[in-house]
Amino acid sequence: MYQLAPNIELLFTEAGDYPDRVRAAAAAGFTAVEMWGPTGADAPAKPKDIPALKAALDETGLVLTAQLSEPRTQFMIPPFDDSPFFDKLDEGVAIAQQLGCPRIVVGSGTGFGGSKRQVQLDKLIDIYTRASAQIAGSGITLVLEPVNGRVDHPGALLDRTAEAAYVARGVGSPFFGVLYDLYHSTVESEDPATEVAAAADVIKYVQIADAPGRGEPGTGAIDWPASLAILRAAGYDGPIGLEYYPTTPSAESVRFIQKVAAEA
Repeated sequence: MYQLAPNIELLFTEAGDYPDRVRAAAAAGFTAVEMWGPTGADAPAKPKDIPALKAALDETGLVLTAQLSEPRTQFMIPPFDDSPFFDKLDEGVAIAQQLGCPRIVVGSGTGFGGSKRQVQLDKLIDIYTRASAQIAGSGITLVLEPVNGRVDHPGALLDRTAEAAYVARGVGSPFFGVLYDLYHSTVESEDPATEVAAAADVIKYVQIADAPGRGEPGTGAIDWPASLAILRAAGYDGPIGLEYYPTTPSAESVRFIQKVAAEA
């Protein structure tokens, strides 16, 4: 059985603000949730009430499985300034620790204009090696997410699972790995069985949505029992984030994947 973590930016919004979304997720039978950025530096552009969110997590016993780094990593325009990311990294770690969140999601941005792809990947290794050193001893794992450039993130540098795995292996830290998002992988026409098996040693978090459409599992073409079996065969037994746009009320949209996960 997989632990599912609804994304409270997209799910249980009917309940109100973020603390009440946590409570609604608990009432729907979940033991975990995930979210985007905590401070409003990126999406959504509104700071979360961290003490109230912590109180809701403590009250329900839910675990926060992942949050986003802020600001998001964007290096395209010279002089390729990565200082805002490093300046705010410690703050993000402190919030994650306060909320009991073990993972911070990072990305590639649009890369480094004018450089060959291999050079850009190696620059990411340098950036995240330094980031891992900066937060050493915090207990927080950084997870690098490759995203699809075909529909949702045109221009993103990292759109291939294998390249994210290359970066993760280059960083070489037990507190750095890959976020494998089955939706993004599918939209990029990757074969999940091949990609997950090849990157199994560095996959440290998983997110899902159906494709096409990015709706809840069961609304697209993905074979969900087979997909969770692929994760299981590769040895992944961590939580799975539900990062989709529901087409029905949240509590209804989760029922199918809850049943599949319970049998996986």
